[in-house]
Amino acid sequence: MPKQKTHSGAKKRFKLTGSGKIKKQQSGMRHNLEVKSTQRKRRLNNDQLVSKADTKNIKKLLGH
Repeated sequence: MPKQKTHSGAKKRFKLTGSGKIKKQQSGMRHNLEVKSTQRKRRLNNDQLVSKADTKNIKKLLGH
């Protein structure tokens, strides 16, 4: 049986932590940045953990 390929879109968007959780970049930092406050941009720039409901599907896409 052939090997399962990693989903190329998922590999660009998600990163596995050492404990097995999945990190992602928050949305809202692509455009209209001059409208948003500095505090809001600072908060949005931090990585976020993926919700528990989505973790199983994303791990499958990443081949874990």
